[in-house]
Amino acid sequence: MKLEGVRVLDLSAFLPGPHLTMTLSDHGADVIMVEPANGVGEPTRAVGYRDSDDVSVWFRNIARGKRSLRVNLKDAEGRRFFHRLAEGADVVVESFRPGVAARLGVDYETLAATNPRLVYCSISAFGQNGPLRDKPAHDLTVQALAGVAALNRGLEDGKPAAPNIPAADAISSLTALSAILMALLRRERTGRGEYIDIAMYDALLAWTPNVTGPVFAEDAHPEPANMRSFGGSAMYRIYETSDGEFLVLGGSEVKFARNLLAAFDRLDLLPFAELEPGPVQEPLRAFFRERFRSRPRAHWERFLEPVDCCWAFVRSLKDAFDDPHTIQREMLLRDATGHRHIGVPIKFAKEPARPRLELPAYGQHSAELGESVGLASADLAALRARGTI
Repeated sequence: MKLEGVRVLDLSAFLPGPHLTMTLSDHGADVIMVEPANGVGEPTRAVGYRDSDDVSVWFRNIARGKRSLRVNLKDAEGRRFFHRLAEGADVVVESFRPGVAARLGVDYETLAATNPRLVYCSISAFGQNGPLRDKPAHDLTVQALAGVAALNRGLEDGKPAAPNIPAADAISSLTALSAILMALLRRERTGRGEYIDIAMYDALLAWTPNVTGPVFAEDAHPEPANMRSFGGSAMYRIYETSDGEFLVLGGSEVKFARNLLAAFDRLDLLPFAELEPGPVQEPLRAFFRERFRSRPRAHWERFLEPVDCCWAFVRSLKDAFDDPHTIQREMLLRDATGHRHIGVPIKFAKEPARPRLELPAYGQHSAELGESVGLASADLAALRARGTI
């Protein structure tokens, strides 16, 4: 696999960092979860829905294939243990609030002094500098301050709704993954490691090219109801059927509008689809609202099947994971006990991922890792006795 031989120390928690390091593990990296010796460890061990084996579904889908080290980094011996591991590591990922890693003595400068090849990635809400640096935040706070939550306003009431996907978490995770892989590639040529500062805020702002038009072109606040991506386009909008289902038209290209309106025998409405999104398209939006509300979902499935345009019905996440396409794409996996895992989206032809679906018990590999850096059995017993590991 692509990342065999790469060792990662993961100091992060919750979603952005752990999902990133799981991706590395799925493709062969040796990922060590460095869990605090607080009796809980990775917080998602105790968060959310639990499966039939009493394991958190969230934890199952960020921790597979990793090893677990339980260690108290506030203890000098715990830090010494971690430093010895870091001397042989390729990557360290952390998601503490800025300044915490340095206070714990596990910051880049400290670790790079003995391992200059280290690639060290910090993921934080707002980055390591700037006025918002020390503000506590999770995904929703970042989306609010980045102006993205405001884009999620209802077409009828104009009020922002809580986003259903943690976009700041997800995008910062993918940005960090890209940065780490770039740094590892560069290290192959120079022999030098790198420090990476990833802000969820920055990553989210970087993904707004399709909605930044009014801001940059007119120095104006976006009006989601009139924008292409949020319902301003008649061909990029959600419509209700007579039985309370919801139909999505998801492609605003004129060619798709022509195909759909031809099926309705209403090509006279095509000029509205050729206009810019917004109120000027209201006659076409009104036509679709009325027509789709006149018949049930089953009728529209039959009607739309032969039409070459972007359409779908809104379905639940359960429906998506039950779909044969999901199964064929191997986006639903089952472990030896039958429990389900989300699959691997990166599909290499020659070296496919081999996700290891076993989950580490809290601190399961502490002794094993201690032995790997030369700690004797007596030393390990002493660390256990004082609660360091």
